[in-house]
Amino acid sequence: MSTSTTTADTLSSSAPVLSYSPVVLSIPGRPVDLQVRVTAPETGTDLPVILLSHGQGPSNNLSSLNGYAPLANFWAAHGFVVIQPTHLTSRTLSDHVADAPGAPFFWRSRSEDMSHILDRLDEIEKAVPLLAGRIDHTKIAVAGHSFGGFTSSLLLGARVTDDGEEVSLLEPRIKAGVLLAAPGRGDVLNGSMADMLPVFRTIDFSTMTTPVLVVAGDEDDSRHFTDMGPDWHADPYTLAPGPKVLLTLFGAGHALGGIPGYDVAETTDESPERVAAVGRLTSAYLRSQLHPGDNAWQTAREALSSGPDPVGRVEAK
Repeated sequence: MSTSTTTADTLSSSAPVLSYSPVVLSIPGRPVDLQVRVTAPETGTDLPVILLSHGQGPSNNLSSLNGYAPLANFWAAHGFVVIQPTHLTSRTLSDHVADAPGAPFFWRSRSEDMSHILDRLDEIEKAVPLLAGRIDHTKIAVAGHSFGGFTSSLLLGARVTDDGEEVSLLEPRIKAGVLLAAPGRGDVLNGSMADMLPVFRTIDFSTMTTPVLVVAGDEDDSRHFTDMGPDWHADPYTLAPGPKVLLTLFGAGHALGGIPGYDVAETTDESPERVAAVGRLTSAYLRSQLHPGDNAWQTAREALSSGPDPVGRVEAK
């Protein structure tokens, strides 16, 4: 395999990527070791990092380091190092952590996983073949789908209240984020999941000042949480201060075309074209956020609005 210093900007959508797992981190107090997958372009230096937080769902392995290959591979091919932890909420760990503090949703631990990864980024970089010396440790982003969007919101500055105490899990090393079908406000929760995750009722987006791209499907009606309809998933944009961008995808359900995995049963709106658009637009947004002066996002946004059959619309504040 090549280890040339071709810059990440020259990578095409078909550029070879390397995927390595598990990298195992022993975390004091965590009931099981933290396992991560690292996916990176074969070539390039000064590579930015995307921490990718998985959601939940009926499949065992999608809610783990083994999920979200459509996004992880796309982002890596476009010059990012993607790091995916298996959070304690993963179905793959349910037999091992059922009685651990924080079970079954481990909302605080999920965000803490990302800070542990950043604390030991040097160790991770050295553990992955052909990756040592190629990461830019100052260019960090986080992305999360569904429950992972809640996790990412906390890392980006949103706050919650737990047992009467306001909790901030802001991670200042993270410079930008992407929230994919993320939960919205808590005062409208009235579905079957509302009482199972009471912390969701307390989320405050007014403190989420980090630049964020919120991606929402206009057919993502999460009735198990609220009867507010698809607009609920736009709340992290609507209720947070700028700078924020909202990408609304036309015809998209909760899987946004199939980002959790290739050909998975829970994708009710399967669309390879939509998944490609999510990859293209999110990578362009993060590239411009992490590389000031890069016009990738402006170019992608103009292409979206000028095309004959746009996959969605963008607004910003």
